[in-house]
Amino acid sequence: MSVPVCADTIRTRFSRAMSAMYRDEVPLYGDLLSIVADVNRRVLAERPALSAELRARGELDRLDVERHGAIRLGTAAELAMMRRAFAVMGMWPVGYYDLSVAGVPVHSTAFRPIDEAALAANPFRVFTSLLRLELIEDEGLRAEAEAILADRRIFTDEAVRLIERAEAQGGLGDGEADRFVAELLETFRWHGDARVDADAYDRLSAAHRLIADIVSFRGPHINHLTPRTLDIDAAQAEMQARGIDAKAVVEGPPPRAVPILLRQTSFKAIEEDVVFPGGQPGQHTARFGEIEQRGAALTPAGRELYDRLLEQARSGTGGSYAERLATAFTDFPDTLEALRERGLAYFRYEPVDAGDGPPVADLEAGIAAGHIRATPIVYEDFLPVSAAGIFQSNLGNDDQRHYAASAAKAAFEAALGAPVLDPFALYAALEAQSVARVTGLPVRAAA
Repeated sequence: MSVPVCADTIRTRFSRAMSAMYRDEVPLYGDLLSIVADVNRRVLAERPALSAELRARGELDRLDVERHGAIRLGTAAELAMMRRAFAVMGMWPVGYYDLSVAGVPVHSTAFRPIDEAALAANPFRVFTSLLRLELIEDEGLRAEAEAILADRRIFTDEAVRLIERAEAQGGLGDGEADRFVAELLETFRWHGDARVDADAYDRLSAAHRLIADIVSFRGPHINHLTPRTLDIDAAQAEMQARGIDAKAVVEGPPPRAVPILLRQTSFKAIEEDVVFPGGQPGQHTARFGEIEQRGAALTPAGRELYDRLLEQARSGTGGSYAERLATAFTDFPDTLEALRERGLAYFRYEPVDAGDGPPVADLEAGIAAGHIRATPIVYEDFLPVSAAGIFQSNLGNDDQRHYAASAAKAAFEAALGAPVLDPFALYAALEAQSVARVTGLPVRAAA
């Protein structure tokens, strides 16, 4: 093997190839990229302080390449091999999301880079869901879906060979990396020829449209890609101005001076022509386009407050949801100082003048004296409620079924072949590492 290609480089090649492919398959995605680029340029021009802050935090360079995608898998074997494929690109399973509580019969994790350097290089993420066959109530339909999924192969033979080769030799050479990207891309490509007949498709769709999407086709076609914007409300308004059928409400927290967690919106799923066996034409609705705005990663205390206020807005009466949300979140501090002092968000600590003088042993004294800068750590993950909302809004109200909530994290990890990583622990470690760098003292990470 030639010199191994860095996993970050392979991830970047793959994310670029995926973006180009999805732009060809779903032209409206290209419109989203144009909208986001325009909005980001305008925000950076109007807010030079923000531009300088993003540059200092290393976020400006990654902004244009940042994407997340989503796929839906049908079997444990598919999930286990997908974990191995993502590992070649330096992406690891972070967090467990049980979407059955929102009536979506899947559970999920997010494959993403986890260390500071890898995130700075390219924070590409893929929200990866596994169908929960046990939530199909009709036993006959459940058995039929299981049989249909059992004999499909979503990875090419060459992709599997290259995954195994990367594992055996500790990476891939340059030419191998390019072949790996090309072969793995086939797993995510759209194929409009269904593997089931129209009758089976209708029965699967009647159980849940997402079940039909997962079971009926030869692979888990990427169902959306998401660029990152600096002003999602401006991006939402621009989508609507261009006549794009966008969601009425931005998912997540309300607009804030200090953004937190994740806000996202999308255009509704497009209707696509499909062909059933025997040449019978049909239509399928699954793929859409999404835009996101990322803010500060919250600590467990911050997340508890967020969840409580979100539920308050959801269950309240009077006014619009947006008005109730804004009212509820007046109780969530909206300054960097308050977020830090109350322990609601994770922060990265850096010397104001890099390399000038010895470490500051007293962190708070260093901050007070202006020698240390505290900036929020970017939230790199997803919101279960927000993700479920995007799923539901794009699948239609008829499919907002409420399955019995039964967390199946252990079963998911068994299918995955590995434990999922705790996102709180990852953020706490990043914060602790930054404290250690500026103080020169070892610090024990604590969520």
